[in-house]
Amino acid sequence: MGYTFGMLTTIFGTLAATTGTCLMLPQLYKTYKTRSVKDVSWGMLIVYFFNGIFWLVYGLLLGATPIILTNSIALVISVAQIILQVKYSRDQT
Repeated sequence: MGYTFGMLTTIFGTLAATTGTCLMLPQLYKTYKTRSVKDVSWGMLIVYFFNGIFWLVYGLLLGATPIILTNSIALVISVAQIILQVKYSRDQT
């Protein structure tokens, strides 16, 4: 029981940030491999994108490097998915 509250906070914060950042990776991979975006929701993409922006701004305002880093990565992932969404939507019409 050598864990302190601060250590647990750091562990769970890291797990939450990592999980949140990776949320879109399975969809990004599937879209890239199948070149199909039929079942990808534009609403979900937009919400994920703005979530990344809001968290990034929050991290910048706090000067919180972990929040800045994870949400910068999340934004790159969301932009990549949006690019694939546009590209493959054109191909499927």
